[in-house]
Amino acid sequence: MGNYLLRNCAAVMVDNGAGPRVRRDVDLLTDGPAIKAIAPNLSATPEAEGAEVIDASGWFVYPGLVNTHHHFFQTFVRNRADLDWTKLSVLEWLDRIYPIFSQLTEDCFYHSSLTAMAELIKHGCTTALDHQYCFPRHAGKYLVDRQFEAAERLGIRYHAGRGGNTLPKSEGSTIPDAMLETTDEFLADCERLIDRYHDGSPFSLRQVVVSPCQPVNSYRETFVESVALARDKGVLLHTHVGEGESPVIEARHGKRTVDYLEEMGFAGPDVFYAHCWELTHAELAKLAASGTGVSHCPEPVYLVGTEVTDIPAMAAFGVRVGLGCDGAASNDNSNLMHCIHSAYMLQCLVASSRSHPVPAPVDFLRYATTGSAALLGRTDIGRLVPGMAADLFAIDTRRMDYVGTRHDPLSLPAKLGIGMATDLTMINGRIVWANGEFPGIDEAEMAADAEATLATIDF
Repeated sequence: MGNYLLRNCAAVMVDNGAGPRVRRDVDLLTDGPAIKAIAPNLSATPEAEGAEVIDASGWFVYPGLVNTHHHFFQTFVRNRADLDWTKLSVLEWLDRIYPIFSQLTEDCFYHSSLTAMAELIKHGCTTALDHQYCFPRHAGKYLVDRQFEAAERLGIRYHAGRGGNTLPKSEGSTIPDAMLETTDEFLADCERLIDRYHDGSPFSLRQVVVSPCQPVNSYRETFVESVALARDKGVLLHTHVGEGESPVIEARHGKRTVDYLEEMGFAGPDVFYAHCWELTHAELAKLAASGTGVSHCPEPVYLVGTEVTDIPAMAAFGVRVGLGCDGAASNDNSNLMHCIHSAYMLQCLVASSRSHPVPAPVDFLRYATTGSAALLGRTDIGRLVPGMAADLFAIDTRRMDYVGTRHDPLSLPAKLGIGMATDLTMINGRIVWANGEFPGIDEAEMAADAEATLATIDF
């Protein structure tokens, strides 16, 4: 791994811990996996000696985006008219799509993960959590291992959310028997993955999060024992909450999902939930009090949400918020950059009906960087400042797309949106995407291999 000097950056979004601000006309120097310095004229200093110089004239340099919720395997069911939410009820859709999921092979999980990770990297994402809850029996137990393999190939910082479902369809879940595990099976593989892959050291590229899929599709014991395992191992907890299941949980257990999970200890600073669009203000106050975080996934709101997630209320109550793409079953792309713009625009759409004001545009960038990093328990990523990981992306703003926008780099991702691939994405001091290529990887060959694997699925 070499050192790099990004010389003559038009703007760098720096953050010393008090929030992002813009530094104009500076250089950025990396040292192995970390940022060494951000200052003018670093090329003239001894510390830059030997660094590979990259002309960053016209570039806006941002901290790498951090994706806190995804389902990579679902990239193999994208853009299919026969699975269109607008043509099927939720129950009809689940009955149609889960049998497709149950056909996936180990190779499908590997190539679908490469597909999602590649798109994330192209659009500035440097860290991603995948909530992998699909374990067809014939595919075996090494699906997350193959995801770590894919992450290493592309160089992305990967947090594996090892999910699972334990409640049979005969007892009220939506999961086919071919995709069920026992609680013991699920926990045993979580422990195996933690012992083999989890690295809690600074600049770690591999971590594991215990992530039972959702309380509506698992036994109570699955969640109780997940809490015990995660806290014994010192790892985080994650699940789906507040996406329409609260009335079902209340009918089964006499309380809505937030109270049900809190009662089991599945809440706290080491826990974050995905979605939460149906939560009441009282429930949001409980999340804030316990320190439980929320991975907000804005794009599924267009297709499956009955209301827009109340991000202004979360901000007002002090709920920790990060950003996620969600899976391709409810968001056909893997583009967290696009989610920043979507998140902001959705809140503006419903602003008149909210009791709290829409957060500033820069806050949506913050959700995707420092906010998401905090959800993942990371203090070494999400900000550009010396000593932090050299995770960043850069865009050349000397294009017609950015005329009239360059006065406010911090608001640009939320208000304007960045529609094209980055000019450079760096992870842990390694350039993983530049000049339209993945260095050392034949993208066309990688895509052809993924398409060939996709062709094995019977739709």
